[in-house]
Amino acid sequence: MLFNDCMNEKFPDLKLRPPLFYNWDIGIRFELGNPDENKDVFYMERVYQRSLSLFKSLHSPDEDIIIVANVHHADEKKLLKRRKLKIFNHYIKYKDVLFKLQHKVIPYVFEDVYDIYDFETHRYTLRCKVSDVKYINLIKAICNQDMDIKPKIYHDIFFINTTNDTIFHIYDDRGCDVIASGKESIRHLYKNYNDWILDYDSVEINKIFE
Repeated sequence: MLFNDCMNEKFPDLKLRPPLFYNWDIGIRFELGNPDENKDVFYMERVYQRSLSLFKSLHSPDEDIIIVANVHHADEKKLLKRRKLKIFNHYIKYKDVLFKLQHKVIPYVFEDVYDIYDFETHRYTLRCKVSDVKYINLIKAICNQDMDIKPKIYHDIFFINTTNDTIFHIYDDRGCDVIASGKESIRHLYKNYNDWILDYDSVEINKIFE
């Protein structure tokens, strides 16, 4: 399924940007790392363990996904130089899969939030199988974005599962959002990882599933 078709059919009117949990009716916000804790090696080990456990529970190796990267920039010339890096290169196992990578320039996805109109968002989408992705390395790099740890990825990365109609997004080392077109697709996460649900949003999340 193509990206636009998936979004229009399963997530109509959703603007793909964080925070997903607050912009969709069916979702869960999980805590990965407690911001009050010391951010040492043990802190990050828990962040990795939780994020990978959630990802594996939501994605089977043979399922179809669309990986979306939103890259925000004001200077097109600088971005063109960056584009040669091909941010997916290090995290996709097979080069032939990268031939499916699509790029589109869209209005800055946060312009209505921050009143910034001189930015634009470059959206990269890649349709593949879960098994095509070195997701352990990719997820760790996403979790590292605010830490003094390399490799790190600063861009907003979304995993759209077109088999179970879910979207998975790690916003930083503190937590991640999982949303779905129907609550049964993520009920198992609610049950199995209930202790990881962010306390701040737990009342609203409980209302969805009870």
